Amino acid sequence: MSRHIGWQTLPPQARGLVLALGNFDGVHRGHAHLLHAAHAARPDMPLGVLTFEPHPRAVFRPDDPPFRLSTAAQRAATLADFGVREVIEITFDAAFAALTAEQFVADVLHAGLGAVHVACGTDFAFGHRRGGDTNFLASRTEALGIGLTIVPPLTDGAGPISSSRIRRALQDGYPERAASLLGRPWSIMGEVIHGAQRGRTIGFPTANIALGPILEPARGVYAVRASLPDGRVVPGVANLGLRPTIADGAQSRLEAHLFDFADDLYGQTLDIALITFLRPEQKFASFDALRAQIEADSLQARALLGATA
Repeated sequence: MSRHIGWQTLPPQARGLVLALGNFDGVHRGHAHLLHAAHAARPDMPLGVLTFEPHPRAVFRPDDPPFRLSTAAQRAATLADFGVREVIEITFDAAFAALTAEQFVADVLHAGLGAVHVACGTDFAFGHRRGGDTNFLASRTEALGIGLTIVPPLTDGAGPISSSRIRRALQDGYPERAASLLGRPWSIMGEVIHGAQRGRTIGFPTANIALGPILEPARGVYAVRASLPDGRVVPGVANLGLRPTIADGAQSRLEAHLFDFADDLYGQTLDIALITFLRPEQKFASFDALRAQIEADSLQARALLGATA
């Protein structure tokens, strides 16, 4: 899989594709449904995704707290798992937002990308002030000889599967619900950074990861599985939040204690999946009380994850 920025100077292999259109935040089961429909429409052609970076919501509502379910790199890696060969990320800025719906179809999809077929959801809107909808897209793609598949949303008993539902599940402390909508556990990816190393002093060394520009789920303690760069997957327990007992947390971070693990992870990039929410974050009167609670959390996480001591 290859990632490309912009549409004006694409290499030949990134033109003439079947293109799925959308933000693809989190790449959930609904997105997989769209990708499968795009591939089924033209299985003889390579599959690509046309998406936007940053997310348009971040441009139009810059003061909102972080809401992304995945970084651009995570999104691209997950799309590759679904057979996407080319990911084209259009820089979403004021200039692009000013393009009319006609310009998006004629200049971007047709002239810039040479798309042979496009697929999108029923609510896909595009162009200046979202002036284009699927009816407009259908008429213009037909005139330009581009195939079109409009894909109804994938639903379950609670309605359409969406990134918004996944965000709510994570913020409410239900990572299992988020996983059922994603088709896999939701994870936080980041570089292990140096902390105060207080965990070592109480017998629970942690790998510390800043949340970065992604959604902050419910603060508290989770049973987790950490995927290491060498392919190993290690169970553990993690606190996500501001570390109120230490009282040095200006920004939330994930502190993961990996079971029966002593390797040096500083500077390495981990992918830590949140499996189960154990309890809310809380402040303890002493480090002894904190140590006792972490021991109890670890036992509970081991039992849930099937990790023997």
